[in-house]
Amino acid sequence: MDHHTPTAALLQAPDVQPLDAALSDMTVLLEQHGYVIALYPASIPLAHERRLHTVRSVLESSRIALLKVDLPPLATAVLVRQLRQLSICDFSAGIVASAARLLSHYIYAGALLNSVTRLDRVPVSLTSHAKSWVPGSQFGVLANPDPELIRIGTGRLTGPEFVTRLAVAKGQLQSDWVTATLAPAWQTQSLEEARLPADSPVWWGTGRLIEFAAFLPDISVLYQLVSSVRREVCTWCGIELIGDRCGFCSAPLAAAENRTHEPRALSRGTSSYRGP
Repeated sequence: MDHHTPTAALLQAPDVQPLDAALSDMTVLLEQHGYVIALYPASIPLAHERRLHTVRSVLESSRIALLKVDLPPLATAVLVRQLRQLSICDFSAGIVASAARLLSHYIYAGALLNSVTRLDRVPVSLTSHAKSWVPGSQFGVLANPDPELIRIGTGRLTGPEFVTRLAVAKGQLQSDWVTATLAPAWQTQSLEEARLPADSPVWWGTGRLIEFAAFLPDISVLYQLVSSVRREVCTWCGIELIGDRCGFCSAPLAAAENRTHEPRALSRGTSSYRGP
């Protein structure tokens, strides 16, 4: 990541930080930046999620957005980075927060697994479970935007129809399938190695994996994509947004107000977005 992209602040879990310290840290962030967008995975412990809501409630702040995303760990990290990139553009905090839902649809996230017997995040057939016990079996799994599962050598995963970069994080599995087969099939523009997130083995049900995420890397493309969506004003909290739900108070737009234009898919082979 270039040095222009702001760093992210880590909000600690309740078992490692008392509530008073968490309140103090959040207060400092609000004083320094005005708004805080806290993006967290749906897989975090319930106690951690409750802590986030408690902090916002105690501070009585409408300037804290709590965004829960149901993405694999590496894809979540990618989305956080994209929001950090957008934060230095001329978008309001409300636009950046509500852009998370939009951008998540453009992240193709999956993993190469040696077994799917403990995979509960993606639908797995009984046949696939049985094949997991065959020595040497490997599976390609896509969790987002639509779940897919293939046995390596018997099919291919549906990839993006626009130019992407592929982040690859290696676990305890030795294979070149992601870089030698998947990347060319998806016509990825470039590859980048990433550290395997600590939560990945639990999320995917095995430590023998290679996680990957294809995403839009160019900030100019992200900017055009977000700019192409009609902006609204939340009638509940008054914050600007895109899409059909406020990123800060989670209030949905009334049906008559929901005039958001859905962006068309990006075209493969082009580095710019063509809005509606």
